[in-house]
Amino acid sequence: MALPACGIYKTTETIAAVSAGHLVYFHNHGNPGPGIYLPESWKMNRAVFHQNGYPLPDDAAAQTLTPLAPEGMYRTADELTCCDKRCMTFPKEMLVQLGYNRHAEPILFRPVWSDSGLLLPERGQRVQDDRIARLVRLRVSEDEVQIPTEVLH
Repeated sequence: MALPACGIYKTTETIAAVSAGHLVYFHNHGNPGPGIYLPESWKMNRAVFHQNGYPLPDDAAAQTLTPLAPEGMYRTADELTCCDKRCMTFPKEMLVQLGYNRHAEPILFRPVWSDSGLLLPERGQRVQDDRIARLVRLRVSEDEVQIPTEVLH
């Protein structure tokens, strides 16, 4: 049985000490073997996962994980509401950041331009799972970029 790719998932059944309905990072080649890792904190609206995880009891347990869209920057392909009640609307082509809470519920954050640059708010709006398919992922470099000093002057 092939293991899924490393990434973030939602548990749908209890695996080791982790009950259903939790955000986890699945590592398909961990030590001592494939396992899941719980978030220990959040930094810039992204989960930071524990160093120590829970080994899978068997490879079949990995098949019970539901893959989640990667955390990061997206744009709205169409106007998007948070839920059927339409509590919050995100206009078409809006920049949003996708994150999750401990229960793997998606949260959209609205970055804001300021005099200091692009700011990421600490609070976002929880959205229904089916809304995520209407987001378009943006490529953002995660490497530290050295800006040449001549560009700064």
